[in-house]
Amino acid sequence: MAVKIKLKRLGKIRSPHYRIVVADSRTRRDGRAIEEIGLYHPVQNPSRIEVDADRVAYWLSVGAQPTEPVLAILKKTGDWQKFKGEPAPAPLLQPAEKAARPTFEALGGDDEAKGEAITQKKKADKKADESEAPSGTASTGA
Repeated sequence: MAVKIKLKRLGKIRSPHYRIVVADSRTRRDGRAIEEIGLYHPVQNPSRIEVDADRVAYWLSVGAQPTEPVLAILKKTGDWQKFKGEPAPAPLLQPAEKAARPTFEALGGDDEAKGEAITQKKKADKKADESEAPSGTASTGA
């Protein structure tokens, strides 16, 4: 039985997530797998790659053939070079720490009253104009 290490697609449209699986070469892309040995999330920045190095080494040693995309992933993680006895590549990029948002003291005061909305001012001005107009005509007419 020919065994391949390949990607099994998960996720929604335009949001792919993959599992790195060991499966028979004749099975469908998302078909039954023998074993799941890793994750690949290409949408995240940097891409999230998790591989169980021990299981990859085992499956490569018993003759499993990686597909081209999986081979590229294994080269990035260094598992392929380790299997072939070559020098390891540069380490993978790690996500940068998110900087804390700066707090603005001038805007942070909750005890101060907030400004009124523009539409409320316009409505208040119209009501004031209407209330002044009838009282002004009534006083001149008497």
